[in-house]
Amino acid sequence: MAKVLVTGGAGYIGSHTLVDLIDHGHAVVSIDNYLNSDPSVYQSVEKITNSKIDYEDVDLKSMPDLKRVFEEHTFDAVIHFAALKSVGDSVENPLSYYENNIAGMVNLLKCLVEYGVENFIFSSSCSVYGNADELPVVESTPIGSAESPYARTKQIGEQIIADVSVAHPDIRFCVLRYFNPAGAHPSILIGESARNKANNLVPVITETAIGKRAALHVFGDNYDTRDGTCIRDYIHVMDLAHAHTLAVEYLIREKPQSIATFNLGSGTGSTVLEVIKTFEQVADQKLNFKMVDRRPGDVEAVYADYSLAKELLGWSPQLDLKDIMRTAWAWEQHRSK
Repeated sequence: MAKVLVTGGAGYIGSHTLVDLIDHGHAVVSIDNYLNSDPSVYQSVEKITNSKIDYEDVDLKSMPDLKRVFEEHTFDAVIHFAALKSVGDSVENPLSYYENNIAGMVNLLKCLVEYGVENFIFSSSCSVYGNADELPVVESTPIGSAESPYARTKQIGEQIIADVSVAHPDIRFCVLRYFNPAGAHPSILIGESARNKANNLVPVITETAIGKRAALHVFGDNYDTRDGTCIRDYIHVMDLAHAHTLAVEYLIREKPQSIATFNLGSGTGSTVLEVIKTFEQVADQKLNFKMVDRRPGDVEAVYADYSLAKELLGWSPQLDLKDIMRTAWAWEQHRSK
């Protein structure tokens, strides 16, 4: 059993990862500043796992508060989720993204060095690849030009890890490059429920279907794709959560000498219109959507080759796009009661 600090544990991916870690016998401590989450999610996590969650209100930019957590606990690993993540918002508010995503991470890594924590899992993104020349992308695909400040903070975060790993070879690092997480826990007690306005496609679809939005805007229909809309790789959040548990266990067991980097996606690219069609089939209802101009910061197409994660972590996705839409829709209906 490992004791794991999860930053941003009240968030979407963080909360599902808490569940998976506990389900696989690990102890967790969660910290969050609730900038885009709510502490009430811990009650749902406790109900799912039948375990008490140790959590604290901590902003990573406050070093005194962060140090207090490390002084009160001894951690085997840290999983770092806490970051702002909206592409569009990052274009409009770049300084907030650099302040939250970079400054907070630097403070966290300082604590790892000072308190002797040996294993660090970083929540990165497929956005680091930019508009890749070849698909699917593999871990060795060149890092492209960042299409948004959000993507650039992930690129910078990976570079910081590379530099720290040279200066502190006693710390082992795992970089997990997510594609597009979606869906909800099968209990429907937790799901994607950001405090701020949702910008990701799947929750926007379900919010439109239930009447919270008048229509879904599809940003661009003239991309060089099979139907003109952007292509993304959608991965069920519970598959993604389990990859973090496996990453913790991998670092502790294998003690890799170099940074372990893994793509986490389904291996299949879906266009925006294909995702809409899948929802309509699962929910048995038509969705009100309209085509609008392209959105700044959007990449045309990206999807994963996850064979390295399969080989070294023993990970592969177990759920598909229909499962994503089914659980996301059930979650939307549950939280809208």
